[in-house]
Amino acid sequence: MTNTESAGTAAGRVLGGVELPAAGTWKVDPGHAEVGFVGRHFMLTKVRGRFTGVEGVVTVAEQPEDSSVEVTIDMASVTSGDQTRDDHLRSDDFFDVTEHPTATFRSTSVSWIGAGGVLEGELTIKGVARPVTLKVEHLGLVRDPWGNDRAVFSAKGRINREDWGLSWNMVLEAGGILVSKEIDLELEVELIHEKG
Repeated sequence: MTNTESAGTAAGRVLGGVELPAAGTWKVDPGHAEVGFVGRHFMLTKVRGRFTGVEGVVTVAEQPEDSSVEVTIDMASVTSGDQTRDDHLRSDDFFDVTEHPTATFRSTSVSWIGAGGVLEGELTIKGVARPVTLKVEHLGLVRDPWGNDRAVFSAKGRINREDWGLSWNMVLEAGGILVSKEIDLELEVELIHEKG
């Protein structure tokens, strides 16, 4: 992508005919960031949860593939719509938030074509770091009523929770397990451009 020209918003640019965020520092807006997850209960029902405590910085480079991402997640902020389940997720059976209050994600590589790409990174939960691949889509740029330029992204991926030692489960009488090992990740994030 070498074709660069100014875009409609102050913090946008056009690369290869697609409007993307301008190079610079973009901070995650915690009030408009959702790190969601979907698992299966009894191997049938989808159970959705999310973390509401999310902070991070995206450093957008001149060439998108040189960009980097660093995110910190408050593990105690997990919510799934059921207090008993949330308390269990916070316990040492799962996230052990007393000993490990945060999880982190740091990118290791970015590949980008048009308005989407693949973000490779390292996710650390309970002190265990494992690689994660996220498919990322840039949804657009907007200027909010207070003059902030925002970039909106969504991302999806799939992990095996046991890779991080999150192996608690129960075997069902009829066969199978209570909670799925594979977890789908769904992220919706607004970034705010840090003005120099």
